[in-house]
Amino acid sequence: MPQIRGANVLTVGATSTIARHAAGELAARGARIHLAARDEAEAERIGQDLAVRRGAEVSWGPFEATEYEGHERLLDSATGAMGGLDGLLVAVGMLGDQARAEADPGHLRDVIEINYGAPASLIAAAANRFEKQGDGWIAALSSVAGDRGRPSNYAYGSAKAGLTAFLEGLRGRLHESGVHVLTAKPGPTDTKMTFGMDDPPPLMAEPERVAKQVAQAIEEEKDVCYAPPIWRYIMAAIRLIPTPLFKKLDL
Repeated sequence: MPQIRGANVLTVGATSTIARHAAGELAARGARIHLAARDEAEAERIGQDLAVRRGAEVSWGPFEATEYEGHERLLDSATGAMGGLDGLLVAVGMLGDQARAEADPGHLRDVIEINYGAPASLIAAAANRFEKQGDGWIAALSSVAGDRGRPSNYAYGSAKAGLTAFLEGLRGRLHESGVHVLTAKPGPTDTKMTFGMDDPPPLMAEPERVAKQVAQAIEEEKDVCYAPPIWRYIMAAIRLIPTPLFKKLDL
């Protein structure tokens, strides 16, 4: 199983609500944490809070997901700050606006790039390093939205579906090299991404609960983690709906 105690973990998208709580869960299990985010000042605040509340060893630095040339530099920086790199938690994403994505190709590109292209690039770079080491783990936040395309959010859902497929293929590639790959699929969660929705989705989860389940899934070396677990069964049922019927549903 992946060893979290004493592990050096890079958390990307660290100012997101789930990532912040997940970093706390990993720190509580004895990991050293490097926080990387676009808002470095907020990452520093989170890091200082972890140091005080959890007694964690924490460092932080800036990261812009869509600056692809900076991905290797981030891995180098995190490795230098912690004295090694054993785990990567990727929580980069944006919900976007479906109606805007339908009318604005630039917005559609942003949704796809931030939810799939940029995370996949960073994960690929880390995977090569871990493969050479012969150990390590990667955990990335996808979404239940990627399990089936729905009219209300297929721009976001398709990007998450791409990330899910990427992680599944990578898992197959790395399974004999000692590197574990976890796909975390949260359902709707009470975060900044969902705040202020006119019609909040059902079964909204608390981010603390989701983060704890993700940390537990890393320790247990699970391949896929639905959080909360009920979404595994909900999405299994939704995937079974025949296409002629599914396309008529208001989802």
